[in-house]
Amino acid sequence: MYTRRTPRSASASDPAPRRAGSGGAHRRARGGVRTAVGLLAMAALLVSACSSGSPTTSAASAAAEPAALAALPKSVPAALASYYAQKPDWRGCGVPGFQCATIKAPLDYARPSAGDVRLAVARKKATGERLGSLLVNPGGPGGSAIGYMESYAGIGYPAEVRARYDMVAVDPRGVARSEPVECLDGPDMDTYTQTDITPDDVKEGDGLVAAYRTFAEGCGADAPRLLRHVSTVEAARDMDIVRAALGDKKLNYVGASYGTFLGATYAGLFPDRAGRLVLDGAMDPSLPARRLNLEQTAGFETAFRSFARDCVRQADCPLGGAGTSPERVGRNLKAFFGELDEQPVPTGDPDGRRLTESLATTGVIAAMYDEGAWPQLREALTSAMKEDDGAGLLVLSDGYFERDADGAYSNLMFANAAVNCLDLPPAFDTPDQVRSALPDFRKASPVFGEGLAWASLNCAYWPVHATGEPRRIEAKGAAPIVVVGTTRDPATPYRWAQALAGQLSSARLLTYEGDGHTAYGRGSACVDRTINAYLLRGTPPEDGKRCS
Repeated sequence: MYTRRTPRSASASDPAPRRAGSGGAHRRARGGVRTAVGLLAMAALLVSACSSGSPTTSAASAAAEPAALAALPKSVPAALASYYAQKPDWRGCGVPGFQCATIKAPLDYARPSAGDVRLAVARKKATGERLGSLLVNPGGPGGSAIGYMESYAGIGYPAEVRARYDMVAVDPRGVARSEPVECLDGPDMDTYTQTDITPDDVKEGDGLVAAYRTFAEGCGADAPRLLRHVSTVEAARDMDIVRAALGDKKLNYVGASYGTFLGATYAGLFPDRAGRLVLDGAMDPSLPARRLNLEQTAGFETAFRSFARDCVRQADCPLGGAGTSPERVGRNLKAFFGELDEQPVPTGDPDGRRLTESLATTGVIAAMYDEGAWPQLREALTSAMKEDDGAGLLVLSDGYFERDADGAYSNLMFANAAVNCLDLPPAFDTPDQVRSALPDFRKASPVFGEGLAWASLNCAYWPVHATGEPRRIEAKGAAPIVVVGTTRDPATPYRWAQALAGQLSSARLLTYEGDGHTAYGRGSACVDRTINAYLLRGTPPEDGKRCS
């Protein structure tokens, strides 16, 4: 699944989408934040396109409540003692005020002697009386936590938080600076992102499957050993090694989007070492892939309807005038996507790319992550629909994919698929299963449902079998954990925050009534005050507190 952080308050004015890696300035498409995936790659990035539970699972097992994630022993195993005893050798990062180090973790926790994986770590030291370290993760999976900290969290988090904590980021294994997984070069990724994601016949369906196979084979050829060991459980265990190396008795953490799954997994494995944890834009770890994908599809529809209601109140809305219903706005947009499927429009791109249905859909979805991007989306749609100029939507799509002006892609898309496809079994195993599920996905979202259903097929061709499965996470014995949900979040539906809060034994649910993906640092003084009080004074909110 692909979910990512969208801080809105990082600066007075966000730049147009630029590369940053889920951790770069996680500023998505809109005024400048970027979001996560492109439709085709959504297969990997979307809500867990390769998440859990194959639809062929028996009705009995599908109905059974998943088991809870079991905590690991409190004592450190002797085979891991040397890893836990590491001391970081801090050095300059090339970014003023930040220090970097490398920490080793076992490639395979079941066989620690089989080799290491090198984890890139960065920090910005507290400017005042230190409370400890605060790890941050922007989501993805595949987002660079270091890029995110250097461009946002380390300079944009509230000054009082940065004064009391060493801000720390670890790129998870396989991501960005931590032995990144690579799959395709820039030109091949360009081809991949333009693949038709709504096949009209068997031939087009075969083309989509071929694209998924090519992507998977590229990843398998690049990192055959590492690809088997980039799961969220392993990344959470890595964080405990980092915690020890930092000298902290407990882990303090702010995770957004997929970062909530990583943080919750840490709490489930090490409840006694969980300190002040904020899980913003929460995922539900108990759901199988098809259900995850379907619910995220509905989340994007909810966000689109909110955009549609706002759009028709604006003079420059190209999808309808005042009083036009969200349903009609959706049909108008879907009709435009259909036109692009038949005839892509020019973009002025130096590499010759035209605006295809898949790239346009990705651009629109990118703007759903933050209502601050809606004016940019209206302008881009107007140019594409009325002036045959697809440049604006291509900019949004490129920001989503983290493609730079030179045609190079960050490793976000590759790491995203690698983690998702290992964490949980595929949502679908065959194109026929997707076709059978299309009515459900179209019902969940008439605009995006078909494409997101087909995007859920990619892990069926992954070269490594999944090692994870859906699990409830209870983290019994953990200190209070703050779970944050936004009522009209497109990528992590609010219901997921409710579900995770219901699983975690010590959760306090904080609700933000609003639009966009995640809530902390995005403009709500109520949310920010509440989370700051928890991080600085250890005072969690009352369970069920609501902000707007």
